[in-house]
Parts: sequence; structure tokens; C-alpha cells
Amino acid sequence: MTDQAPKPHVRRRRYTGTHPRTFHEKYKELNPDRYADDVAKVVAAGKTPAGMHRPIMVREILERLAPLPGNFAIDCTLGYGGHAKALLDAVLPGGRLLALDVDPLELPKSEARLRARGIPADALVVRRSNFAGLVRLLAEDGLPPADVLLADLGLSSMQLDDPARGFSYKRPGPLDLRMNPQRGQPAAALLASLTAPRLTRLLDLHADQPDAAALADHLMATQAESPILTTTALADAVREALSTRRGRDADEELDLSMRRVFQALRIEVNDEFGALDTFLRNLPDCVASGGRVAILTFHSGEDRRVKQAFKTGLETGVYSSIAGDVERASPDERQSNPRSSAAKLRWAIRT
Repeated sequence: MTDQAPKPHVRRRRYTGTHPRTFHEKYKELNPDRYADDVAKVVAAGKTPAGMHRPIMVREILERLAPLPGNFAIDCTLGYGGHAKALLDAVLPGGRLLALDVDPLELPKSEARLRARGIPADALVVRRSNFAGLVRLLAEDGLPPADVLLADLGLSSMQLDDPARGFSYKRPGPLDLRMNPQRGQPAAALLASLTAPRLTRLLDLHADQPDAAALADHLMATQAESPILTTTALADAVREALSTRRGRDADEELDLSMRRVFQALRIEVNDEFGALDTFLRNLPDCVASGGRVAILTFHSGEDRRVKQAFKTGLETGVYSSIAGDVERASPDERQSNPRSSAAKLRWAIRT
């Protein structure tokens, strides 16, 4: 019996102090292949490892899409590539996957992870594009309508966890919130351009914030005194505006309001509802007869649009069948991956 060669020693990345504090010092979680045991401990604790994204409702999505070998599949929001991997496994051999994502920082990393699995080169087509442009992209690339199509509208964990992207109020960073940091204006610039009535409207329409007017007035007053340029500055301003709240649920309500404010600004910065409306309008032209569509949403504004588009499509004969109600992640998945708790899955079948 031959002895196994000892694993080579890997020097750990050094950082100031006794514990890693910054995102990029969490080297174990950012190198999952090298530190698999450490990543497994994080997952077992019901958390998502830093810099990773755990695909949500994979089993339910595959059940609804029912992909087969030889199918042409589209993943409209590639993200970390978890759903794309599952779709590729299902359509190969003989099938292809078109994967889209607007994020220029994460897209090449995800493509590299997928191609490292040794799939045929022509089985994966990757394009940096917003899904709103899918119908144009199919025409330009000479690609057929999809047999199965998935759109996961959630924010990826890689974006949430990286403070340089400015998506989370829990980590100090620039108030950016752009899916594509190479285009458009950051949230700090948007906030500087708003009036209190317009911010009130954004908080109401994009986040269903109950006390939108009072919160907007306080944020605009704070902005007038000193520009709000960072995630922590915005979080502090929200916290100050709601400091009079008392009671058992005060902390939970504050956390919810924080997320709503960041959500409202992110949706506006990225024109998320405009892109979704365009996507839903053109969606039937992107799906083959008998093809199946699944869409994951994460807040009411998204779900309302998807629900109405599918309902209208059923009434007009565009879709032969649609989801009667949303499907949710299983209790086990919600416990092991809390970020799945808000997910709502709807599906439709093209006539």
C-alpha cells in the first residue's frame, strides 16, 4: 500500500490584529477549494460564506423547468453560477446554455468556474448583458428561443458581501449600489439629486416603506447638512430618523427599514423595474412553444410585475399554464440559507 503524499503547507494570509476584519482578509471563505472544511463549517452554521452565493430553490426550479438533454437553456442572471451549473448538468449532453449577467466584476469569475468543469466549449455561451436586452441578443447571435429559461432577480451574495460595492448597510463602504459599477451614477450621487417628495415616492413605490415621508424628510435634511457618501453614513441617518421607536420589535423594524432604504435606492440606481418590465414584455418571444419559464423574485414590487405578466399572458393565450401561487423555499433551506427566506418562485409554460 503506497503512502499518500502529504499536503503542501499553505501559508496563511497575514492581517493586523488577532482576527480578520475586512472582506478580503477572510481568505478561507474566499478560497473555497483550498479551505473546504472552513467553508463547510460556515454553511453548517446557516450562513453564506463570504464571497460565495448559494443558489436558491434549485430542486424546485428544476422540477418546474424539467430540462432535458439536448435542450437550449437560458440563465438570465448568472451570478455565482449555481443555477447555471444545475441547468448545464441537465441539458448535457447535446444541449447548450446561454448565461447573461450585467456585472463586469463577477461575470468572468463565474464563467471561469463553469468552464473549469470541462464542459464542451460550445455548450456554454456567456454574454455581459442586462436581461432586458435578451430578445435583441438572441437575434444578434442567431440563437433560437429557449426550451427552458430562468431569471433569478435576487442580489448575489458576492455583491452583498463586498463592501466596495456598497450594497449592505452592515459593512462600511462607498454608497454605490450599482450592478455595473462602470455605468450610471452611484447611489450617493442619486441621493444628492433628490428632493424629499421624490425620495418619499421612491421609498413608497420601491420598498413599501410605511413612514416614507417622515423618513425622506430626515434623510434630505441630513444630506443638506453633510453629503451622505457612505453606507454607514446612510445607515446612521436612518437610525437617527427612527430613534424614537420603542418596543419589543423596535430593532427588527429598524433593520427592515434599513433594508428598505437601500433597496429603494438600488432599484432606482439600476432601473430594475424598467428592466424587468421590458424583459417581461419581450419574454414570450424568447421562449419556444412548450418552453418553460421560472422567475425568482425577492420583494413585492418584482412579484407583482411577474404575477401580472403571467396572468395577462394566460388570458391572451401566450402561456398555456402558469403558477397558481408562489412557491417558497423549504423550511430546511430557509434554516440553512436565510437569504432564501424572501424568495418567491413563479413559473409559466409557453403556448
